[in-house]
Amino acid sequence: MSYAVTLRTRETGIRIALGAEPRAIRWMVLRQGVTLAIVGIAIGLAGAVVLTRFLASLLFEVSPTDSSVFVSSAAFLLAVAAGASWLPARRAAGVDPAITLRLEG
Repeated sequence: MSYAVTLRTRETGIRIALGAEPRAIRWMVLRQGVTLAIVGIAIGLAGAVVLTRFLASLLFEVSPTDSSVFVSSAAFLLAVAAGASWLPARRAAGVDPAITLRLEG
């Protein structure tokens, strides 16, 4: 996320220069990070459900499709993704449009 925000610094500067509020910029970056995480979690959960029959012999006292494990791991990964997106979002909201447009023009 940090790299993606760095690549879009000019766009962010233009948005702020045109009147976008820092809160809207933060929300945009957070939404993109969380959306990416949700897609990854969905693909990972689908793969995990498919592979459970191969791993069933390795699990002890846990069913291969234990919903509490799937839900808690997905929630944990989503929280980590939101946390990892927060710092780049905060940095993007603090971009000075005058400096950004002057340096990369």
